[in-house]
Amino acid sequence: MAEDTRPVLMDYLSRHYDALKRQLGRALRNTDLAEDALHDTWLRVNDQGKNEEAKTEDGPIRKPGGYLVRMAFNIALDIQRRQSRNLPFDEVDALMELADTAPGPARTVEARSQLDAVVRLLDRMPARRREVVVLVHMEGLTQPEAARRLGVSLRTVEYELKSAHDYLSARMSHDE
Repeated sequence: MAEDTRPVLMDYLSRHYDALKRQLGRALRNTDLAEDALHDTWLRVNDQGKNEEAKTEDGPIRKPGGYLVRMAFNIALDIQRRQSRNLPFDEVDALMELADTAPGPARTVEARSQLDAVVRLLDRMPARRREVVVLVHMEGLTQPEAARRLGVSLRTVEYELKSAHDYLSARMSHDE
């Protein structure tokens, strides 16, 4: 910005601030954003006059009003881009109110204790019954697949699973 244009722009901005704000507010459909953009425009014009690197334009600005509106409009677009990357306050509040579904330390200890109890009870079962439970519930095999792998009938797998479930249910409810 040429050295002689800064005072012209500052003077125009000061004298026509309200008109510029109305014009920009209509264009942006947001008077608060227009006011912020004009404020930033004033700061930028004021700072550019002091900054030696910014003196790249030659000659006076013919239409300071148009120049300032364009500058403020571009600043407003930058502000909107920055704000669009942030969540609105009501969405942040909603996220803060979400319950943490992760188990707490007490629940983790309780779950590990129950798992240890189940493992101890599985160790007390006959080998084939334990293998059926492991294949079906831990490895995810279907009952027919477990029967084929163990070389037994489907009826045997069904019987062993029912016996294991009954045993675990009785022992787990008895231990509580």
